[in-house]
Amino acid sequence: MSATVDLLRYDWTLTEIESIYSLPLPELIYRAQDSHRAYHLNDEIQGCALLSIKTGGCPEDCAYCPQSAQYDTDTQTQRLMTVEDTLAKAKQAKQEGATRFCMGAAWRNAPDNSDFSRVLKMVKGVKDLGMEACCTLGMLTDDQAQALAEAGLTAYNHNLDTSPEFYGNIISTRTYEDRLETLERVRRAGISVCCGGIIGMGESLSDRYRLLQKLAERNPHPESVPINMLAKVEGTPLANQPNSNSFELVRMIATARIMMPTSMVRLSAGRSSLSDEAQALCFIAGANSIFMGDILLTTSNPSTDRDSVLLDKLGIKLTQTQPQP
Repeated sequence: MSATVDLLRYDWTLTEIESIYSLPLPELIYRAQDSHRAYHLNDEIQGCALLSIKTGGCPEDCAYCPQSAQYDTDTQTQRLMTVEDTLAKAKQAKQEGATRFCMGAAWRNAPDNSDFSRVLKMVKGVKDLGMEACCTLGMLTDDQAQALAEAGLTAYNHNLDTSPEFYGNIISTRTYEDRLETLERVRRAGISVCCGGIIGMGESLSDRYRLLQKLAERNPHPESVPINMLAKVEGTPLANQPNSNSFELVRMIATARIMMPTSMVRLSAGRSSLSDEAQALCFIAGANSIFMGDILLTTSNPSTDRDSVLLDKLGIKLTQTQPQP
């Protein structure tokens, strides 16, 4: 590896970010590739699986989310899954090539009851399978974050979603500061941070620059940065948003890769709407992780078979590296 962690930056200005994001695409991808190869293998990506372990009924009003109780969508509310059923899904994901298993529950706050105890057992079970374990359960207390750490949780996902300035257009039931405080609790507990955002919600380019700035000013950078493209769902306020341009997704990924070179940049929601060529550009721009399986929480995702065919065409393999103890 040609670069060192000492060279990482946490003080990117909006002018600098704009100048990177708006480069001619060949130059932007060239710089992103240079950054990527300094820390990562260019012919390998991580396969992850994301399972909704508790679906729907969330009191939040996130305008993109079909699991909000405030919107009339086709999402069926389901209580927390059993430990056995969850681990069966994790075993299947491992057999299909995933090395990280992520569990999402539609809660505003992780509860202090037997449900949370059940999640801790799920985390321990996933770790016992030799996989990385990730959770997204809403806001946490310090005690809950510590309990997850003691159970062996690898990473906690808590996205910023967008810029502080645009955030109020998307969510009113939780503040930006609430999200930042949860990230601090996760970091203090010694759990790695998974934090990214969504494009295509009606935000401006300046909002995208600000999101990237807020992510990259965190020291250390989030170990995992999921870049999502809005998956439009009937019944949500964003159902009729114009389709996003895949080149904008490529620019977002490439800029994130340059600004946070050691992070895993995860090509996440919205992938089912991308052509094979668009996905290939995302990998070339620095994305080195995908979520596998037909369903991503409650929205569609490319099948494992389609992913296998695409990766084979590109000469890219799924990493088999097991997490460190």
